[in-house]
Amino acid sequence: MASPLKPGKQSVDLAAPVRVSKIRRDPPPPVKKTVVRDPDERETRTVVFGVVAFAVAIFIVTLGFSAYSGWSPGDVTVNGTLD
Repeated sequence: MASPLKPGKQSVDLAAPVRVSKIRRDPPPPVKKTVVRDPDERETRTVVFGVVAFAVAIFIVTLGFSAYSGWSPGDVTVNGTLD
């Protein structure tokens, strides 16, 4: 009869005390603080931006229509008299 083969690794003794790792590690990086902005302030800025963008768009459309129709500011004469 054949004898059993010896395992390649030694068995682990689980009853032995556990060694503490002596590897030094860097501490985790500090957490960056996020800036919380006031929602009312953000909404106010958004409204102002929207109104200005709308006004610029209307100005550009009006200017484009006047250039298309052949009108020019040079066509207007000013009297300069106040009554």
